[in-house]
Amino acid sequence: MADEWSSLIQTLEGHTRDVNSTVFSPDGKLVASASNDNTVRLWDTSTGKQYGVLEGHTRKVNSAVFSPDGKLVASASHDKTVRLWDTSTGKQCAVLEGHTVWVYSAVFSPNGKLVASAPWNTTVRLWDTSTGKQCGVLEGHTDWVQSAVFSPNGKLVASASNDKTVRLWDTSTGKQCGVLEGHTNRVHSTVFSPDGKLVASASWDNTVRLWDTSTAKQCGVLEGTSAVFSPDGKLVASESLDSKVKLWDTSTRKQCGVLKGHTGPVNSTVFSPDGKLVASASDDKTVRLWDASTGKQCRVLEGHTCCVNSAVFSPDGKLVASASEDGTVRLWDASMGKQYGVLEGHTDRVNSVVLSPDGKLVASASWDTTVRLWDTSTGKQYGVLEGHTSFVNSAVFSPDGKLIASASDDKTVRLWDPSTAKQCGVLEGHTDQVTSAVFSPNGRLVASASMDKTVRLWDTSTGKQCGVLEGHTNWVSSAVFSPDGKLVASASWANTVRLWDTSTGKQCGVLEGHTNGVYSVVFSPDGTLVASASNDKTVRLWDTTKKTTIQIIKTHDTIKITKFSNDGMHLHTSHGVLQLKSSLHSGGNRELPHTLTHSLYVTDQWITCNMKKLLWLPADYRLSCSALNDTANLLVIGSASGRVIFISIDFTALPAVYLQPPVAVLAGKGLLGLIVY
Repeated sequence: MADEWSSLIQTLEGHTRDVNSTVFSPDGKLVASASNDNTVRLWDTSTGKQYGVLEGHTRKVNSAVFSPDGKLVASASHDKTVRLWDTSTGKQCAVLEGHTVWVYSAVFSPNGKLVASAPWNTTVRLWDTSTGKQCGVLEGHTDWVQSAVFSPNGKLVASASNDKTVRLWDTSTGKQCGVLEGHTNRVHSTVFSPDGKLVASASWDNTVRLWDTSTAKQCGVLEGTSAVFSPDGKLVASESLDSKVKLWDTSTRKQCGVLKGHTGPVNSTVFSPDGKLVASASDDKTVRLWDASTGKQCRVLEGHTCCVNSAVFSPDGKLVASASEDGTVRLWDASMGKQYGVLEGHTDRVNSVVLSPDGKLVASASWDTTVRLWDTSTGKQYGVLEGHTSFVNSAVFSPDGKLIASASDDKTVRLWDPSTAKQCGVLEGHTDQVTSAVFSPNGRLVASASMDKTVRLWDTSTGKQCGVLEGHTNWVSSAVFSPDGKLVASASWANTVRLWDTSTGKQCGVLEGHTNGVYSVVFSPDGTLVASASNDKTVRLWDTTKKTTIQIIKTHDTIKITKFSNDGMHLHTSHGVLQLKSSLHSGGNRELPHTLTHSLYVTDQWITCNMKKLLWLPADYRLSCSALNDTANLLVIGSASGRVIFISIDFTALPAVYLQPPVAVLAGKGLLGLIVY
């Protein structure tokens, strides 16, 4: 396990569509986020809990901003309105109506008495926050206005327009007091310097221009597509078309730094309150922190799964909030201290993780076309198994731990010697992607399941194919041997499970009843039962002799079965422990002893113990697959980010409530069993 999580502190989840902007309250205790789901949400930065949902807009919300005293939020929307909200109650306290088109931004004056709103037309409107009444229309632009901003003393408004100009307005009279001309393409944003003496404007002509507010004269031209001043006004940061951020000295108008590292367009740049850091948000799904004095990258904030639209520092500079098209807001530790590592090596999603029989190694299979071996005692990468030419879907150890079989989209199964990390066999014959592979109990055979609708049997000593199990009418998702190795059960997207005799390769049973594709199948320890889990949100238990369904268990979601408990009374699943009715086994209805002393699982955001929440997982540590070593209480998680994480739980340190097994039986309408969350 890494010494700490990454610098990600909280993932604020609740929006159902893209998050367009995020902003801290003046005291740093709240974050407001504006989303395409028509809402603004307020979040408590200390707990990450949702504090309020501001509902009322009828179309997407483009931006939200706090008033200087933090008591109000103003939100601008595609529904042509700006709305004011009371942050203490979450209630709407005014609807600023009058715009005839979409409103892209709204901003409070420094004293909080006015709001300026920029719509998708040629005007800027001023509003009195105490009454909600319009108190000015700033007219003069000849094309759409992109943004508007107040000067630090509140006496001026600067507006940026598609007419290639920036215009200055007197807020007391509503009169135009300057037209800043020089750009050769539309101007999308403008900002005042901290002392109000300069305005920087950014245009699609790939320039940032500096203007003297007292004379309305141009006093500098910088290269870039956006502009932001440092808190002392000595620097301007601008984004460029080549994914770089450039720093400029405002006194000399000379470039003094280039921040290189992003691999996609940069969407926003901001200085920390003390001016020592720059944060940049990019389409490459990252936020990067930079030392403003040296231009060196000092942290990459990774975890978002889509483009990052904006990033902003908290007032004390300790946090960064980022808004993304993945529907989340993330809070990050902005400190420049040690960046702790994780078990990294894969460069794409991890599809499966499995422990060796002695628990000393973990094998992880990934979309990056490799299988990687990890030492569980040190967490270090032990070897990289390279040879597949497409995604690796699964990897599995032989019963004696001397071989690994990996199944791939390249239509092959490959055998590997884990002691040398060398390939020792390529099993070729499938005509489509191989979804999984499994060893027989004696390790002499491998069964592979494929999208070519077959299961194939292979001799591990020779690598030769020794059977093709045909009959499925859709792709086969998994296959498993019975405990004595005499049968194979295979699960298919044709809604069936089929049983096969391994000695003859003949089909000996079709288990029908599921109404959707079957994900996984397992045998009970004595081989008399098969359990199958389906996309129809049921688990079915089958008698392998009579080929009949003997129990149907409805689940809340689609799950994957991992194994039966040793006593055959429970099913371990991807969502927890499922208890079976005792009458399925010899001895009638007698209660068998509960053998699950400590049940660790990963369910969505949590590691649970006996179905009780134990450890919350940050978003970039959440599973795509997992494995458990029951003896060592070692949980292994493979994530979509490519990380492999080992977590060991000391049960002696847990409160007694975690060690109490859950009750997981529900009687009713002939059905027994219930997934417990």
